[in-house]
Amino acid sequence: MSVQDQLESTIKALVQDGKGILAADESSPTIAKRFAAIAVESTEESRRDYRSLILSTPGLGQYVNGVILFEETLTQTDSQGTPLPDVASNQGIVPGIKVDKGKVPLANAPGDEITRGLDGLEARLESYIGRGARFAKWRCVYHVAGHNPGRLAVEANANVLASYAAVCQSLGVVPIVEPEVLIDGDHSIERCADVMESVLHEVFHALHRNRVALEYMLLKPSMVTPGKDHPQQASPEQVATATLQIFRRTIPAAVPGINFLSGGQTPEEATRNLNAINGLKNRPWNLSFSYGRALQEPALTAWRGDPGRVQAAQQALLHRARMNSLAARGQYSDDQEQDTAWEL
Repeated sequence: MSVQDQLESTIKALVQDGKGILAADESSPTIAKRFAAIAVESTEESRRDYRSLILSTPGLGQYVNGVILFEETLTQTDSQGTPLPDVASNQGIVPGIKVDKGKVPLANAPGDEITRGLDGLEARLESYIGRGARFAKWRCVYHVAGHNPGRLAVEANANVLASYAAVCQSLGVVPIVEPEVLIDGDHSIERCADVMESVLHEVFHALHRNRVALEYMLLKPSMVTPGKDHPQQASPEQVATATLQIFRRTIPAAVPGINFLSGGQTPEEATRNLNAINGLKNRPWNLSFSYGRALQEPALTAWRGDPGRVQAAQQALLHRARMNSLAARGQYSDDQEQDTAWEL
């Protein structure tokens, strides 16, 4: 299969009406914090058990068509010895991989950060492909505070995202480009919109310079929201209107899919906002989800590390996935949240 054929096949699998991507790529420190909240020690075995629980959830493939994995998960097997990427594939869920190496302070840019990991990326990707990964993800973050993000941070992170995307496509791997405008802070929705517009303009200029084929990539952006500490929070309708206004100004219609990150929203908030966005017209892209905590938090709460509660955790995950599938079609309502079959 040619590189272009590989890209076309993966994009077709990842962009489907009413389906989204599960982000299960938490780093070891991040998943340790989430396990600590439910009094579970983070060990290689507990992480394997939890991720096996997630990927083997019966029926998950009805609502999820891709999963972003952490590097460790690519090498792990379930209790029957099946590699975890194959557990996902057997449900029709395409395995992907987080390839960035985390963020560090950006030199000469106080308060801003840059994401590392371009060194050796091609060799790592070839290894991941051999283990079943068909798409990748790279995250850059933008702090909103005072003069942040500065122009240097906006340009430097855009160049990193574009360089990563170009390397991915050269190997037949679909890149997910994730510019996250952080929700931390007390900024207004208008300030978030201004930052988002600058960030997305620069990202797509950089993608063009690097000759990235927009038809064979996905965008994973934040929604346009106020900072979580702003005194006036926005309704789903306000979030939807502000988000699509900025997207229409900055994102070419050639991009086949936009899969939102949840970025600190509660599971229900993330679903309501996604539903409101899909309720608006004039959307040239498929608009869906690529949630991590907003999909997994109810499952973690139901599981609590107890092998006897695996089924309850899977039902909690499946319910959340179904709610977001409905939202990706603009068909969600709060009444549907009552359709729960597990005990927390």
